[in-house]
Amino acid sequence: MTKQSFLQGTLILIFAGMITRFLGFVNRLVLARFLGEEGVGLYMMALPTLFLVMTLTQLGLPIAISKRVAEADAKNDPYKVKKILTVSLIITGISSIIFTTGMMLGAPIIAKTLLTDDRTLYPLLAISPIIPIIAISSILRGYFQGKQNMKPQSYSMVIEQIVRITCVALFIKLFLPFGIEYAAGGAMFSVILGELASLLFMIYLFKRKKTIKIRYRFFSYLKTSKKTLKELFSIALPSTGSRMIGSLTHFLEPILVAQSLAIAGISTTLATKQYGELTGYVMPLLFLPTFITQSLSVALVPSISEAEANKYNDLIHYRIHQSIRISFASGAIATIVLSLFAEPILIYMYGTDNASKFLILMAPFFILLYIQAPLQATLQALDLAKPAMWNSLIGAGCKLIMLFLLASNEKFGIMGVALAMCMGVVLVTLLHLFSLKKIIHFSIPFKDLVKMGILLLLTFGVGLALKNIYVSTIPNIFLFLLVLLVLTIVYILLLFFLRFITKEELKQIPFIQKWI
Repeated sequence: MTKQSFLQGTLILIFAGMITRFLGFVNRLVLARFLGEEGVGLYMMALPTLFLVMTLTQLGLPIAISKRVAEADAKNDPYKVKKILTVSLIITGISSIIFTTGMMLGAPIIAKTLLTDDRTLYPLLAISPIIPIIAISSILRGYFQGKQNMKPQSYSMVIEQIVRITCVALFIKLFLPFGIEYAAGGAMFSVILGELASLLFMIYLFKRKKTIKIRYRFFSYLKTSKKTLKELFSIALPSTGSRMIGSLTHFLEPILVAQSLAIAGISTTLATKQYGELTGYVMPLLFLPTFITQSLSVALVPSISEAEANKYNDLIHYRIHQSIRISFASGAIATIVLSLFAEPILIYMYGTDNASKFLILMAPFFILLYIQAPLQATLQALDLAKPAMWNSLIGAGCKLIMLFLLASNEKFGIMGVALAMCMGVVLVTLLHLFSLKKIIHFSIPFKDLVKMGILLLLTFGVGLALKNIYVSTIPNIFLFLLVLLVLTIVYILLLFFLRFITKEELKQIPFIQKWI
């Protein structure tokens, strides 16, 4: 397995992301079928605690390792790579012991006091051993990303989902006779087995291809790695801060929404229903294209880090332009489709179009979300993780303030929540762009902005015409899918016509290269 180009690595991650999204959907179906609503509730209540502990355990190291390994690789410095791995193993080893022990000891308190359901104790205890597994996996993922080899991570993602789906029904059936809480614990245990299989696969690849002997003079390398520790933490800690800001915002958001809507005179039952429509129906649709931009971001960090190490400033600017162009192209079609066809999409997916007003309002603003992840990855790759963290903090703070001010006003109500979410997305994206403009003098060329506008207008025009054809006939799902297919084909042709996808980029894709 060798190093891939930026676009090759991105495509590998995108395809793996598509497969794992599908497998994840299958896994949710299995859980719903075998556990039922009550069991799924116990399972889902335990997951946020796990995500929080995982964030704390990893300390943002995957991104930091990816950047520092890419820099060391660009300078052909294997000793530096070994120092990075040595320090990372010690950090995650210590944090794993602390947080695994803390989670197991604190599980009864979390279950009874915070989650208010004693039965969540068993899923919490069942998932605790996953912490050291994920900690080691994060180091290997960062290492392979730094080497610009995205295949190990992609394969391991698919393996993890396959093992999880294979085991989940078995363990649920095995423990269900003892009670629904034990069955939920069994479902959690299948997650551990999936992550363990993924880790063993990456260890196998690392040992097969490694040029570094980790155990050889391990502690002597550790003693001389103080500078490496500082270099890792300069990225890792702000990255963790950004993630913690997101976790804390998600924790506070439903509390603030409930209190604000109560002030506006909206009943608890209606507030819960409206918030469920917004977060359960609309947000997953708006976030659907992000697996593409996240894949792009993962590949972007080592690519820009390598360019920075070699002082290739023009290449850095080109990579940022390229990532914004591709991210915008992946999100623009989603924006148009969700804006024009909000009602049929919601009806066919959920059986109701009550949330269509949220989708129509939010989709145009969320087009900026799709370029936000690559911008944040660029800041982290350029050792600007701290400005990225502050941008996230400002955006989250302003969102929560506006949420309270608007949602507590009876004229806005739940629409105020939607508007506050849109404002948070727009503000963070603009702050990231401002940071890059201020520090490296990057800006989106006016020519690209014009092309983006033309792409949106032409696609919207074609989409509107197709929508009129759709509503003028007898609507059905097959006609709807045909309309979406035609719109997608037209959109792809426009991408080539406006050079959002260039011939030079297509040549970097092996299975297309021979046809060009």
